[in-house]
Amino acid sequence: MSGIIAKSVVGASAGGLIHVTWKDLGPQQCSDLLSNIQFVVNNWIVHTGFTVGVADIIVKPEIYEKVVNAIDLCKRKVRKIINRTQYGRLKSQPGKSTMESFEHQVNKRLNEARDVSGNIALDNLDKDNRLVNMVKSGSKGNTNNISQIMACCGQQNVEGKRIAFGFNKRSLPHFTKDDYSAESKGFVGNSYLTGLTPSEFYFHAMGGREGLIDTAVKTADTGYISRRLMKALEDVMVKYDGTVRTSREVII
Repeated sequence: MSGIIAKSVVGASAGGLIHVTWKDLGPQQCSDLLSNIQFVVNNWIVHTGFTVGVADIIVKPEIYEKVVNAIDLCKRKVRKIINRTQYGRLKSQPGKSTMESFEHQVNKRLNEARDVSGNIALDNLDKDNRLVNMVKSGSKGNTNNISQIMACCGQQNVEGKRIAFGFNKRSLPHFTKDDYSAESKGFVGNSYLTGLTPSEFYFHAMGGREGLIDTAVKTADTGYISRRLMKALEDVMVKYDGTVRTSREVII
């Protein structure tokens, strides 16, 4: 009867407003409901307007300080883990080598940095913030996008691991050899708002590139799989007696 019209209510989910209207009142009423919601929303947009600007992503200085402190704390934890490993005091986890245990613990701490700093930024946003409205209504984006814009981009991964050493025992020429620190292995402590350093920008581009390649490769793979399926099943038919048969009338 009342409430906010968001994706959770008028989306394609089972038990939503559209689903219930169709089941209870029929297709015509459902069609009218969709049209009327569009009319109302379009009119509201014409009179009120909706825009996302820089004002929506600016963080108060005291909040930014909290974010920086949270990230620093996690970086200090990572440095402690590195020291423990170098002195041979790191306990290996069951079924993992020392290096795998080390990477697992470091990744855990760095993901913590992204989550904690993101939550600090999110908790201090106004309910009228346009980015928050977009995410909550379900029209576009998620909370992770907001944290990357305002708090911290977080650890960049390639093939599920931190950035590997591509040069001689280092990730980029800007770092010393055998540097396993957060920054050297792809941790981006800055946000889009504060701006990335050159090395952070490079790592971030590496993480993004993998996603693009995955998308391109998966398109070819799924296309080929569906083609093979269609060729294999093209002579299969569902008959009027409810059975599934081949072209020779053999029941499958």
